[in-house]
Amino acid sequence: MERLFYTRTESPVGPLVLGASEQSLVVLEFVCGTGAPQAFSGRVEWIRDDQHSVLTATIRELNEYFAGKRREFTIRLDLRGPEFHRRCWQALLEIPYGETCSYGELAKNVGSPGASRAVGQANHYNPIAVIVPCHRVITSTRELGGYGGGLSTKEFLLKLEGARFRGKRVEQQQLSFVH
Repeated sequence: MERLFYTRTESPVGPLVLGASEQSLVVLEFVCGTGAPQAFSGRVEWIRDDQHSVLTATIRELNEYFAGKRREFTIRLDLRGPEFHRRCWQALLEIPYGETCSYGELAKNVGSPGASRAVGQANHYNPIAVIVPCHRVITSTRELGGYGGGLSTKEFLLKLEGARFRGKRVEQQQLSFVH
């Protein structure tokens, strides 16, 4: 059984849980419970390590991102999943900060035109939220669509980046960052 390390951190979008191997980030999830990450359940032994170098570096970069001081992440990623999902996640990393694309556009970008539903499923299984920016994918009508962290979180992230989209407004103070 593989051993991976995890920690938790607070953010403007709620608590996050992060998981890493010795060298790479493998998980960044919105907290669903009180324990370790939900990813790879049963195949991984999760060990809490609040001082792990990859995890502390990730938290530092996330804090800079939420403070509006970082547009690109430098953390080494280990994207684990089916080949089609990995292609989609790599394509997500190509969407520039502050910009969006539709599910259909992303499907074309990964060489599978007409597979927008499959792209949506790949986004659903994205193991590294925020950093692998599935929040930048919106519908062809420029509306938010779905998001595992909730639509208010997706809207918050897009507004933080200055992206244009159609959607409801979320009161900024609901999701303010506390250092």
